[in-house]
Amino acid sequence: MKILLKENVAKLGKAGEIVNVADGYAKNYLIPKKLGEEATKQVLAQWEVQKKAAALRQEKAEAEAKELAKELSKKTFTLSEKAGENGKLFGAVTTADVADALQAQFGLEIDKKKIVIPEDIKSLGDYTVQVKLMANAVAEVRMSVVADA
Repeated sequence: MKILLKENVAKLGKAGEIVNVADGYAKNYLIPKKLGEEATKQVLAQWEVQKKAAALRQEKAEAEAKELAKELSKKTFTLSEKAGENGKLFGAVTTADVADALQAQFGLEIDKKKIVIPEDIKSLGDYTVQVKLMANAVAEVRMSVVADA
């Protein structure tokens, strides 16, 4: 029986693939657990429409991410940290600190896992951090670390 997989199934295939399986496996396991459905012409046509719609959504999201990356690259934000007299910070700047500063200053909610700090920031000064919005949309944002008053 030909089955269109709705989800990834170990040792069988990935979501969206059409696989040949035994009738009993399909009727007793895959279909009842909603892991797949019989690959009829209607199901395949509906799947193609959904696939095209998903591709359009992905394309739109990538375009928006590239536009946001372009805007972010033009901006500079300030991060206030506690520092000693010689300009050394009492700790290091973390990605969570950068995410909080971007939220406070620009209203952007960016996951701290998408922020890359190239080197440890342990002193006052100007730095560049990367914000990976999507795989092909990376913004290089300038950051100024100043002493907390």
